[in-house]
Amino acid sequence: KIIKEHLSDPAYYEKMSTLLDEIITARNAKAIEYEEYLKRIGALAQRVGAGIAEDTPEQLKNSPALRALYNNLKTDVAPSTRNESAAQTPREYTISGNPALDLAVKLDAVVRRVRPDAWRGIQARENVVKSALLPLLNNNQTEVERIFLIIKAQGEY
Repeated sequence: KIIKEHLSDPAYYEKMSTLLDEIITARNAKAIEYEEYLKRIGALAQRVGAGIAEDTPEQLKNSPALRALYNNLKTDVAPSTRNESAAQTPREYTISGNPALDLAVKLDAVVRRVRPDAWRGIQARENVVKSALLPLLNNNQTEVERIFLIIKAQGEY
């Protein structure tokens, strides 16, 4: 499931993959007993199946698409890691005090509003979505392409 769903939410599934690697490494190093290994694998499988991290804000729990946007934006717009270019969120988009959440909500709303019917795979229609994302992502074409791939993988849109 981690490999299959990776494109729909790269940040979340990368985190799950890292946790799986840590569990396997600990078992191979004989640092944990087999019973503990199975318990940890079971707990990880439940987390992967749920698709929701513990730190996910309540308003994102019912929308996998919105959750994927948030997961892939939160490290980019977090105040501690923010740089002055692409990851900076304009003040006008700050609603909740959480810049990643605010930007994810804005991106989700824009995609739902502008996406044409049957837009996937048709360059002109995909460009409509991309052009709507551009001002929200500070006119950073690289960031638009990165986020667009996540949006394109979502069944909700």
